[in-house]
Amino acid sequence: MNMEGASVEPGNKKSAFAVNPKALRRKQFRSYMAQNWQLYVLLIVPLAFAITFKYMPLSGLILAFKDYKIARGFWGSEWVGFQIFEEIFRHREFLRALRNTLLLNTLDLMFSFTAPILLALLLNEIRHSAYKRVNQSLLYLPHFLSWPIIGALAYQLLGLGNGLVNNLIEMLGGERIPFLQSDYHWLASYVGIGVWASMGWGTIIYLAAISGVNPELYEAATVDGAGRWRRMWHVTLPCIRATIVTLLILNLGRIMGGSFEQIYALQNKATTEFTTTIPVLVYRWGIEGGNFSRATAVGLFQSVVGLLLILIADRIAKKLGEDGLL
Repeated sequence: MNMEGASVEPGNKKSAFAVNPKALRRKQFRSYMAQNWQLYVLLIVPLAFAITFKYMPLSGLILAFKDYKIARGFWGSEWVGFQIFEEIFRHREFLRALRNTLLLNTLDLMFSFTAPILLALLLNEIRHSAYKRVNQSLLYLPHFLSWPIIGALAYQLLGLGNGLVNNLIEMLGGERIPFLQSDYHWLASYVGIGVWASMGWGTIIYLAAISGVNPELYEAATVDGAGRWRRMWHVTLPCIRATIVTLLILNLGRIMGGSFEQIYALQNKATTEFTTTIPVLVYRWGIEGGNFSRATAVGLFQSVVGLLLILIADRIAKKLGEDGLL
Protein backbone atom coordinates (compact mmCIF):
# COMPACT_ATOMS: atom_id res chain seq x y z
CA MET A 1 0.00 0.00 0.00
CA ASN A 2 1.42 3.38 -0.96
CA MET A 3 1.47 5.61 2.12
CA GLU A 4 2.81 8.69 0.35
CA GLY A 5 -0.62 9.78 -0.60
CA ALA A 6 -2.14 9.06 2.79
CA SER A 7 -3.80 12.01 4.39
CA VAL A 8 -5.91 12.72 7.40
CA GLU A 9 -9.31 14.31 6.98
CA PRO A 10 -9.74 17.57 8.92
CA GLY A 11 -12.65 16.19 10.90
CA ASN A 12 -10.83 13.00 11.89
CA LYS A 13 -9.37 13.49 15.39
CA LYS A 14 -7.27 10.31 15.44
CA SER A 15 -4.52 9.92 12.90
CA ALA A 16 -3.44 6.54 11.65
CA PHE A 17 0.04 7.37 12.92
CA ALA A 18 -1.10 8.48 16.43
CA VAL A 19 0.44 6.63 19.41
CA ASN A 20 -1.46 5.75 22.59
CA PRO A 21 0.48 7.48 25.42
CA LYS A 22 -0.58 4.92 28.04
CA ALA A 23 0.48 2.01 25.86
CA LEU A 24 3.81 3.71 25.20
CA ARG A 25 4.46 4.27 28.93
CA ARG A 26 3.60 0.63 29.69
CA LYS A 27 5.99 -0.53 26.99
CA GLN A 28 8.76 1.71 28.34
CA PHE A 29 8.14 0.46 31.88
CA ARG A 30 8.30 -3.20 30.82
CA SER A 31 11.51 -2.52 28.91
CA TYR A 32 13.02 -0.73 31.94
CA MET A 33 12.08 -3.54 34.33
CA ALA A 34 13.45 -6.17 31.97
CA GLN A 35 16.83 -4.42 32.06
CA ASN A 36 16.97 -3.50 35.76
CA TRP A 37 14.93 -6.13 37.64
CA GLN A 38 18.07 -7.31 39.49
CA LEU A 39 18.35 -3.95 41.26
CA TYR A 40 14.81 -4.24 42.60
CA VAL A 41 15.45 -7.79 43.81
CA LEU A 42 18.48 -6.51 45.75
CA LEU A 43 16.30 -3.75 47.20
CA ILE A 44 13.92 -6.27 48.81
CA VAL A 45 16.24 -7.06 51.76
CA PRO A 46 16.92 -3.45 52.94
CA LEU A 47 13.26 -2.57 52.30
CA ALA A 48 12.10 -5.50 54.44
CA PHE A 49 14.61 -4.47 57.14
CA ALA A 50 13.31 -0.88 57.16
CA ILE A 51 9.67 -1.97 57.33
CA THR A 52 10.31 -4.54 60.07
CA PHE A 53 12.58 -2.52 62.35
CA LYS A 54 11.68 1.09 61.49
CA TYR A 55 8.00 1.27 60.58
CA MET A 56 6.35 -1.65 62.37
CA PRO A 57 7.63 -0.50 65.82
CA LEU A 58 5.85 2.84 65.26
CA SER A 59 2.65 1.13 66.44
CA GLY A 60 4.24 1.01 69.90
CA LEU A 61 4.04 4.81 70.14
CA ILE A 62 0.47 4.37 71.31
CA LEU A 63 1.95 3.46 74.72
CA ALA A 64 2.72 7.15 75.22
CA PHE A 65 -1.04 7.78 75.42
CA LYS A 66 -1.90 4.79 77.64
CA ASP A 67 -1.31 3.76 81.22
CA TYR A 68 0.39 0.59 80.07
CA LYS A 69 0.17 -2.47 82.31
CA ILE A 70 1.80 -5.71 81.23
CA ALA A 71 -1.03 -7.75 82.74
CA ARG A 72 -3.65 -5.87 80.68
CA GLY A 73 -1.68 -6.04 77.48
CA PHE A 74 -1.07 -3.62 74.65
CA TRP A 75 -4.71 -2.93 73.79
CA GLY A 76 -6.27 -3.59 77.19
CA SER A 77 -4.40 -0.82 79.02
CA GLU A 78 -6.33 2.33 79.93
CA TRP A 79 -6.25 5.24 77.50
CA VAL A 80 -5.11 8.43 79.30
CA GLY A 81 -4.44 10.82 76.40
CA PHE A 82 -1.75 13.42 77.09
CA GLN A 83 -1.65 12.78 80.84
CA ILE A 84 1.75 11.02 80.58
CA PHE A 85 3.25 14.03 78.79
CA GLU A 86 1.91 16.40 81.46
CA GLU A 87 3.54 14.27 84.15
CA ILE A 88 6.97 14.09 82.52
CA PHE A 89 7.03 17.81 81.65
CA ARG A 90 6.59 18.56 85.37
CA HIS A 91 9.11 15.95 86.46
CA ARG A 92 12.34 17.46 87.86
CA GLU A 93 14.48 14.64 86.47
CA PHE A 94 13.12 15.20 82.96
CA LEU A 95 13.89 18.91 83.11
CA ARG A 96 17.47 18.15 84.18
CA ALA A 97 17.79 15.55 81.42
CA LEU A 98 16.51 18.07 78.87
CA ARG A 99 19.02 20.68 80.04
CA ASN A 100 21.93 18.21 79.96
CA THR A 101 20.92 16.87 76.54
CA LEU A 102 20.85 20.34 75.01
CA LEU A 103 24.11 21.32 76.72
CA LEU A 104 26.09 18.21 75.74
CA ASN A 105 24.79 18.10 72.18
CA THR A 106 25.33 21.82 71.64
CA LEU A 107 28.95 21.49 72.78
CA ASP A 108 29.30 18.37 70.65
CA LEU A 109 27.90 20.26 67.65
CA MET A 110 30.30 23.14 68.21
CA PHE A 111 33.44 21.00 68.47
CA SER A 112 32.75 17.55 66.99
CA PHE A 113 31.10 19.04 63.90
CA THR A 114 33.78 21.63 63.14
CA ALA A 115 36.79 19.42 63.95
CA PRO A 116 36.35 17.10 60.89
CA ILE A 117 36.11 20.13 58.59
CA LEU A 118 39.37 21.61 59.89
CA LEU A 119 41.05 18.20 59.81
CA ALA A 120 39.93 17.56 56.23
CA LEU A 121 41.32 20.93 55.15
CA LEU A 122 44.67 20.13 56.77
CA LEU A 123 44.83 16.60 55.33
CA ASN A 124 44.06 17.98 51.89
CA GLU A 125 47.16 20.15 52.08
CA ILE A 126 49.49 17.19 52.72
CA ARG A 127 51.33 16.38 49.52
CA HIS A 128 53.27 13.29 50.70
CA SER A 129 50.80 10.50 49.83
CA ALA A 130 52.29 7.81 52.13
CA TYR A 131 52.35 10.15 55.14
CA LYS A 132 48.81 11.23 54.35
CA ARG A 133 47.53 7.61 54.20
CA VAL A 134 49.20 6.73 57.52
CA ASN A 135 47.62 9.75 59.21
CA GLN A 136 44.21 8.96 57.80
CA SER A 137 44.40 5.34 59.01
CA LEU A 138 45.40 6.43 62.52
CA LEU A 139 42.63 9.03 62.63
CA TYR A 140 39.96 6.57 61.43
CA LEU A 141 40.89 3.95 64.05
CA PRO A 142 38.91 5.38 67.04
CA HIS A 143 35.68 5.07 65.04
CA PHE A 144 36.01 1.27 65.06
CA LEU A 145 36.41 1.08 68.85
CA SER A 146 33.28 0.52 70.92
CA TRP A 147 32.44 3.01 73.65
CA PRO A 148 33.11 0.55 76.49
CA ILE A 149 36.67 0.18 75.15
CA ILE A 150 37.06 3.94 74.77
CA GLY A 151 35.70 4.41 78.32
CA ALA A 152 38.19 1.91 79.72
CA LEU A 153 41.04 3.66 77.89
CA ALA A 154 39.84 7.03 79.18
CA TYR A 155 39.92 5.87 82.80
CA GLN A 156 43.36 4.28 82.31
CA LEU A 157 44.72 7.54 80.89
CA LEU A 158 42.74 10.20 82.79
CA GLY A 159 41.95 8.48 86.09
CA LEU A 160 42.68 10.49 89.22
CA GLY A 161 44.29 7.71 91.24
CA ASN A 162 46.60 5.98 88.79
CA GLY A 163 45.91 7.54 85.38
CA LEU A 164 48.88 7.85 83.04
CA VAL A 165 48.28 11.54 82.32
CA ASN A 166 47.99 12.42 86.01
CA ASN A 167 51.12 10.41 86.77
CA LEU A 168 53.02 12.47 84.20
CA ILE A 169 51.59 15.71 85.61
CA GLU A 170 52.67 14.72 89.11
CA MET A 171 56.16 13.75 87.89
CA LEU A 172 56.49 17.21 86.34
CA GLY A 173 55.60 18.84 89.66
CA GLY A 174 51.93 19.59 89.05
CA GLU A 175 48.80 18.58 90.91
CA ARG A 176 46.56 15.76 89.81
CA ILE A 177 43.49 16.88 87.80
CA PRO A 178 40.14 15.11 88.30
CA PHE A 179 39.39 14.77 84.59
CA LEU A 180 36.61 12.22 85.15
CA GLN A 181 35.92 12.69 88.88
CA SER A 182 34.65 16.29 88.88
CA ASP A 183 31.49 17.46 87.13
CA TYR A 184 32.94 20.30 85.05
CA HIS A 185 36.20 18.48 84.36
CA TRP A 186 34.09 15.51 83.26
CA LEU A 187 32.13 17.77 80.91
CA ALA A 188 35.30 19.00 79.21
CA SER A 189 36.69 15.45 79.04
CA TYR A 190 33.41 14.18 77.56
CA VAL A 191 33.55 16.73 74.74
CA GLY A 192 37.27 16.14 74.09
CA ILE A 193 36.90 12.35 73.97
CA GLY A 194 33.92 12.71 71.64
CA VAL A 195 35.93 14.89 69.27
CA TRP A 196 38.83 12.41 69.30
CA ALA A 197 36.54 9.46 68.60
CA SER A 198 34.57 11.00 65.72
CA MET A 199 36.70 13.56 63.90
CA GLY A 200 38.75 11.09 61.84
CA TRP A 201 35.76 9.25 60.45
CA GLY A 202 33.92 12.51 59.83
CA THR A 203 36.65 13.71 57.46
CA ILE A 204 35.78 11.04 54.86
CA ILE A 205 32.77 12.93 53.48
CA TYR A 206 34.60 16.27 53.45
CA LEU A 207 37.67 14.82 51.73
CA ALA A 208 35.38 13.30 49.10
CA ALA A 209 33.74 16.71 48.58
CA ILE A 210 37.14 18.43 48.39
CA SER A 211 38.31 15.94 45.75
CA GLY A 212 35.53 17.22 43.49
CA VAL A 213 36.77 20.82 43.54
CA ASN A 214 37.96 22.00 40.13
CA PRO A 215 41.81 22.23 40.19
CA GLU A 216 41.64 25.24 37.88
CA LEU A 217 40.19 27.26 40.76
CA TYR A 218 43.33 26.60 42.82
CA GLU A 219 45.53 27.47 39.86
CA ALA A 220 43.68 30.75 39.33
CA ALA A 221 43.96 31.59 43.03
CA THR A 222 47.69 30.81 42.98
CA VAL A 223 48.19 33.06 39.98
CA ASP A 224 46.42 35.84 41.87
CA GLY A 225 48.93 35.43 44.70
CA ALA A 226 46.80 33.47 47.20
CA GLY A 227 48.69 31.31 49.68
CA ARG A 228 47.49 28.04 51.20
CA TRP A 229 45.29 29.67 53.86
CA ARG A 230 43.71 31.99 51.30
CA ARG A 231 43.01 29.08 48.97
CA MET A 232 41.38 27.11 51.77
CA TRP A 233 39.23 30.07 52.79
CA HIS A 234 38.25 31.40 49.36
CA VAL A 235 38.24 28.21 47.24
CA THR A 236 37.92 25.00 49.28
CA LEU A 237 35.38 26.10 51.89
CA PRO A 238 32.96 27.76 49.41
CA CYS A 239 33.10 24.68 47.17
CA ILE A 240 32.17 22.29 49.99
CA ARG A 241 29.63 24.63 51.59
CA ALA A 242 26.67 22.57 50.33
CA THR A 243 28.08 19.44 52.00
CA ILE A 244 28.68 21.33 55.26
CA VAL A 245 25.12 22.71 55.29
CA THR A 246 23.58 19.29 54.58
CA LEU A 247 25.51 17.60 57.40
CA LEU A 248 24.76 20.51 59.73
CA ILE A 249 21.02 20.08 59.14
CA LEU A 250 21.27 16.35 59.88
CA ASN A 251 23.27 17.01 63.05
CA LEU A 252 20.72 19.56 64.25
CA GLY A 253 18.12 16.81 64.07
CA ARG A 254 20.15 14.78 66.57
CA ILE A 255 20.59 17.60 69.07
CA MET A 256 17.80 16.16 71.22
CA GLY A 257 19.30 12.67 71.10
CA GLY A 258 22.92 12.08 71.93
CA SER A 259 24.93 8.94 72.52
CA PHE A 260 23.63 6.66 75.26
CA GLU A 261 26.75 4.46 74.98
CA GLN A 262 29.12 7.39 75.40
CA ILE A 263 27.39 8.60 78.56
CA TYR A 264 27.27 5.13 80.11
CA ALA A 265 30.90 4.38 79.27
CA LEU A 266 32.20 7.57 80.88
CA GLN A 267 29.84 8.09 83.83
CA ASN A 268 30.68 7.32 87.47
CA LYS A 269 29.19 7.94 90.89
CA ALA A 270 31.36 11.02 91.49
CA THR A 271 29.90 12.89 88.50
CA THR A 272 26.11 12.99 88.33
CA GLU A 273 25.41 16.60 87.33
CA PHE A 274 25.60 16.15 83.55
CA THR A 275 25.21 12.40 83.05
CA THR A 276 21.40 12.29 83.04
CA THR A 277 20.30 12.89 79.43
CA ILE A 278 17.13 11.97 77.55
CA PRO A 279 18.47 8.62 76.18
CA VAL A 280 19.70 7.70 79.66
CA LEU A 281 16.34 8.71 81.13
CA VAL A 282 14.49 6.53 78.63
CA TYR A 283 16.68 3.60 79.66
CA ARG A 284 16.16 4.21 83.38
CA TRP A 285 12.40 4.70 83.18
CA GLY A 286 11.77 2.02 80.58
CA ILE A 287 14.27 -0.83 81.03
CA GLU A 288 15.23 -0.38 84.68
CA GLY A 289 11.97 1.02 86.05
CA GLY A 290 9.47 -0.78 83.84
CA ASN A 291 7.49 2.43 83.19
CA PHE A 292 7.11 1.87 79.45
CA SER A 293 4.46 4.55 78.94
CA ARG A 294 6.66 7.29 80.40
CA ALA A 295 9.75 6.09 78.49
CA THR A 296 7.78 5.98 75.22
CA ALA A 297 6.45 9.49 75.79
CA VAL A 298 9.96 10.85 76.37
CA GLY A 299 11.25 9.09 73.24
CA LEU A 300 8.34 10.42 71.16
CA PHE A 301 8.94 13.96 72.43
CA GLN A 302 12.63 13.64 71.52
CA SER A 303 11.84 12.40 67.99
CA VAL A 304 9.21 15.07 67.27
CA VAL A 305 11.51 17.89 68.40
CA GLY A 306 14.35 16.44 66.31
CA LEU A 307 12.10 16.33 63.23
CA LEU A 308 10.97 19.92 63.78
CA LEU A 309 14.59 21.06 64.10
CA ILE A 310 15.48 19.38 60.80
CA LEU A 311 12.53 21.01 59.01
CA ILE A 312 13.29 24.45 60.46
CA ALA A 313 17.01 24.18 59.62
CA ASP A 314 16.15 23.03 56.09
CA ARG A 315 13.82 25.98 55.59
CA ILE A 316 16.43 28.45 56.88
CA ALA A 317 19.08 26.92 54.60
CA LYS A 318 16.81 27.37 51.58
CA LYS A 319 16.10 30.97 52.58
CA LEU A 320 19.86 31.57 52.58
CA GLY A 321 20.20 30.16 49.07
CA GLU A 322 21.32 26.60 49.85
CA ASP A 323 19.77 23.44 48.43
CA GLY A 324 18.75 21.95 51.77
CA LEU A 325 17.48 18.39 52.14
CA LEU A 326 13.92 18.38 50.77
